[in-house]
Amino acid sequence: MSHDLIIDDEEFEHESLYFLPLGGAGEIGMNLNLYGYRGKWLMVDLGITFGDDSTPGIDVILPDPEFIADRAEDLAGLVLTHAHEDHLGAVPYLWPELGCPVYCTPFTATVLRTKLQERGMAGDVQIIEIPMSGKFQVGPFDLEFITVTHSIPEPNALVIRTPTGTVLHTGDWKLDPDPVIGATADEAALKALGDAGVTAMICDSTNALVPGHSGSEAEVLEGLTELFGQYDCRIAVGCFATNVARLHSIAKAAEANGRSVALVGRSLWRIDAAARANGYLTDLPAFVTEHDAGYLPKDKVVLICTGSQGEPRAALSRIANGDHPEVVLERGDVVVFSAREIPGNEKSIARIQNGLLKRGVKIITADDAFVHVSGHPYRDELVSMYQWVRPSVAIPVHGEQRHLEAHAELARDCQVPETIIPEDGAVIRIAPGQAEIVGYVPTGRLCIDGKRIVPLGGTAMRSRQRMMSNGAAVVTLVATRAGELVADPQVAVMGLLEGEEDQADRLELIRLIRNAVEGLPRPSRHDDQAIREAARLAVRRAFNSWQGRKPLTEVHLIRV
Repeated sequence: MSHDLIIDDEEFEHESLYFLPLGGAGEIGMNLNLYGYRGKWLMVDLGITFGDDSTPGIDVILPDPEFIADRAEDLAGLVLTHAHEDHLGAVPYLWPELGCPVYCTPFTATVLRTKLQERGMAGDVQIIEIPMSGKFQVGPFDLEFITVTHSIPEPNALVIRTPTGTVLHTGDWKLDPDPVIGATADEAALKALGDAGVTAMICDSTNALVPGHSGSEAEVLEGLTELFGQYDCRIAVGCFATNVARLHSIAKAAEANGRSVALVGRSLWRIDAAARANGYLTDLPAFVTEHDAGYLPKDKVVLICTGSQGEPRAALSRIANGDHPEVVLERGDVVVFSAREIPGNEKSIARIQNGLLKRGVKIITADDAFVHVSGHPYRDELVSMYQWVRPSVAIPVHGEQRHLEAHAELARDCQVPETIIPEDGAVIRIAPGQAEIVGYVPTGRLCIDGKRIVPLGGTAMRSRQRMMSNGAAVVTLVATRAGELVADPQVAVMGLLEGEEDQADRLELIRLIRNAVEGLPRPSRHDDQAIREAARLAVRRAFNSWQGRKPLTEVHLIRV
């Protein structure tokens, strides 16, 4: 972080209320929010985001919790607003640094326990289940869940009350008059909160640029029912596994057309088990396994598949590649993408869709039929929320900069007196007095690299990106103590030479490296580092001259 105004612990005023995002401000995903009061901290959500083409070999990216991990004794607790990966997915990885109790509703608790068990952490984390609309105390914070609607069961807005001020942290939400699964948003509770007075609202900005209303899940059910009736082939539907209402809509649409439903993908089965354990989907028959689905006639089955965002190891990707062990789609079959594209996933999704099209499979997206509604509020819904809550300060989060700017402008149009656009690491004093950014704390990103957690911008990741862009070379030199080469340099080159040019260029490289080493002054040949650097520069200059590339180059020197 380039900010000079790094805040020290002694600068946090005891009776002031602070908001500090460490993830999820200026980006969609990886949510980690902190509230500070009287020397204690409350964490709201702890999520992940996913890697892309710019992070080779990395699937999962985490917020860096260093600031609060260094103050873990002052962390009163972690509240999870709902069970999406970008809000709880980092808990199994980062909780050991925090050690605090976790508060959430029963469905979220079930999903979290499954994740912890998979990481070998069953029973390690104290999980305190809070009922829907429940009130509870965490350190100096009086908390209350307010039911909202979203694309997963039991989403909550969180009311944070202190003597200094009251905050509404909306989490992810929308206004759906017929959500299919779960209750509608608790409008009465939101209005009552507004009547009592709200200092600040920290609010979802995902669709702040989109006019109108996000639509209802009941409309998706109608759209899918009509769509399924148009085909007598095998139908597959890609959607988010956690969208339990969408699973319900697909199943009901299939039932209306005389079709059974199979789940294809482990995450779907995990969510199905969590949902049924908490009283959801109980009006549906058990789903068919992907193995048994193969025995059903084409016109009697709907396959719900993971991989709507182009995930390379998910079911749709394997089906498109023709290497799924149980499911084959053929010419004339249909795949429905019942999910929006998350920014950054466009290439991965297109890759799957192109693979399916090559197999003669018909693709249907939300551009072709009414098969999806967003789980986040459009502008009209944001206006309604501001009319009910009437905060003194609007702090938009959960969006890229363009979303936050549009959200702030909308809040001002709704007569909110103050707006602050945050960024990760910005310390915002909400109250008392005028809300303002009073300083910054260091932030960063971590990633899961195999079995370890490392900084995303660390040496290993930078080297991997350089190798991906520029290739790599390894040189081995055998020299006497006086610096005389006793054999030709050995060179291994990765990602740089092709076919017939390989041998000729390799011989030229050997000549250039030998000349560079032998051209050193005799005193320098006693210096291992000088020899290594001469060889390294010879390789990089050669490839820069030939190809315009500067490969990552490692030189091994053996003295005999």
